[in-house]
Amino acid sequence: MSRVNWNFENTYFNLPESFKEDINPVPVKNPDLVVFNEGLASELNLNFSNIDKFELSKIFSGNLLPEGSNSIAQAYAGHQFGHFTMLGDGRAVLIGEHTTKSNEKYDIQFKGSGKTAFSRNGDGRAALGPMLREYIISEAMNGLKIPTTRSLAVVKTGEKIQRETALQGAILTRVASSHIRVGTFQYIAARQKENELKILLDYTIERHYPEIKNSNNQALDLLNLLIDRQSNLVVNWMRVGFIHGVMNTDNMTISGETIDYGPCAFMDSYDPKTVFSSIDQMGRYAYCNQPVITKWNLARFAECLVPLIDKDQDKAIKIATEKINSFEKKYEEKWMNMMRDKLGLFGLEDKDKFLILDLLTWMHEKKADYTNTFCHLMDLTPKKDTLFDDNDFMNWKKRWKERLSKNNNSPNKYLELMKNNNPLVIPRNHKVEEALESAEKNDFKPLNQLVEILKDPYSQKDNIFNYQIPSNSVEKYQTFCGT
Repeated sequence: MSRVNWNFENTYFNLPESFKEDINPVPVKNPDLVVFNEGLASELNLNFSNIDKFELSKIFSGNLLPEGSNSIAQAYAGHQFGHFTMLGDGRAVLIGEHTTKSNEKYDIQFKGSGKTAFSRNGDGRAALGPMLREYIISEAMNGLKIPTTRSLAVVKTGEKIQRETALQGAILTRVASSHIRVGTFQYIAARQKENELKILLDYTIERHYPEIKNSNNQALDLLNLLIDRQSNLVVNWMRVGFIHGVMNTDNMTISGETIDYGPCAFMDSYDPKTVFSSIDQMGRYAYCNQPVITKWNLARFAECLVPLIDKDQDKAIKIATEKINSFEKKYEEKWMNMMRDKLGLFGLEDKDKFLILDLLTWMHEKKADYTNTFCHLMDLTPKKDTLFDDNDFMNWKKRWKERLSKNNNSPNKYLELMKNNNPLVIPRNHKVEEALESAEKNDFKPLNQLVEILKDPYSQKDNIFNYQIPSNSVEKYQTFCGT
């Protein structure tokens, strides 16, 4: 398989035993490749053009491991809905880190690849629907220019897995700049061996933040960088109406990428309290709570680093607390600037906050579609909507136009700014469901069309109309974890 150009390093494999379990994927009966991401393969400098579908199916099911790979299940912990648990890859194996020609390193992971030491009572397998959902949404996020793990392939296993009913089994190949999580630090910190914590810190800095290798306080600098990365990430989620659904600490990466697309979905009509996940009864991970939870998760990360921030524990806690408490101000500033970009506003005006909040209040009261409201402001609405003839909206629009006139030196550039920040298409929930239902019946055409449309969500094209209209269903849309 050397002709594929795999170029594996196994640096995580070489970490101490406590960080992982050495284990191969459990072979499957009858692997069948159903989706393959040629664009991503090309970006990774991988060439599968001379390999037939039968062999590809074996590769992406883990039945045939590439030369140079060393598969492991990673150990980590997590606060799941606020409760701390020791976890780990219960149904995934990392087969190694592939390095591209430009020296970028990517984890290659099989998700749904069978039992590991961390499976607890699970079967280690995954169902086709959730793996395809992750494929669609992660590729959509990449198209939206939001940091994310990616999906290279989905293979049906030819085996049934038992959930509430019998479902088709599947394996997803996930590509990430790494799978180091806040939960990874929690796992190692819980072992209370400072030397292991230092090993993880050094490894993380080497892998993601080499610019702080020679700093006087690496742990503190890493905390600072992660506060910055994660606030940027969540501002981006808020920008496009994305709701992650399970912001547990094991689903927050140290790289700042979006990871783990379980019950995630995109908001249609604007409501800050929107929750889609069937298991989030209290709305812990609602749209409006995402910044709050980000800060909470970062505080859990800071706790892990306390022994490395300062030998004096009280001093270390004081320093870490100050850093975490700087989150709100940083986040609010970034959020305000993001909303200015969505509205095409250059420069800072004191009244901007009221202009932004008044629009959001109107959208909430009128149940206006979040994405299409900004399309309307760019004159790119899919169809005429009488909602925008509303008097309150028209009055707001006059204020907005007046503010646009104050765009110093950039009177005509506002539209360009808006077009770069407001997608015309998002993965509409009913379109995702349609694609998944067809795929269950072995028809992958709707899924492939949807993924193709979502590759370029900021451009006006003839064939996107049907993908812009929200569902007319009155039923509350719910998503499920798929675990």
